[in-house]
Amino acid sequence: MTLTRSFKETVKARAERDEAFREALLREGVECLLSGDVDTGKAVLRDYINATIGFESLSEATNTPTKSLMRMFSQKGNPQASNLFAVIAHLQTQTGVQLEVRATK
Repeated sequence: MTLTRSFKETVKARAERDEAFREALLREGVECLLSGDVDTGKAVLRDYINATIGFESLSEATNTPTKSLMRMFSQKGNPQASNLFAVIAHLQTQTGVQLEVRATK
C-alpha cells in the first residue's frame, strides 16, 4: 500500500492545526526519556521539533549548532544532560507548556 503523504508531513500538518497534539508530543517525548526509553523519547522530540520550531530556530535559541542538535536527537545520538535539558526548557518556554514531575506509587 502506497502512502500518499510522508509521516513527517502528516505530523507537521496536525501539529500546525492542533495545539493539544503539539502538547501531547512534547509530553510524550519527555515521559519516554524519564521512563528510560531514550530512543523513543529522542524520536518523538525530533518529530516535535521538526513539526514546530525546526532545528535552525532551536539552534539560534539554544546557541547550539544545528548539526549538533540533529545528531543529538538522531537514533545514534547520545546527548549530554545539560544540552537535553536546555532544549526541553526552551521547548516548554516556546510552547507555554510547563511540564512537571510527580512521584507516584
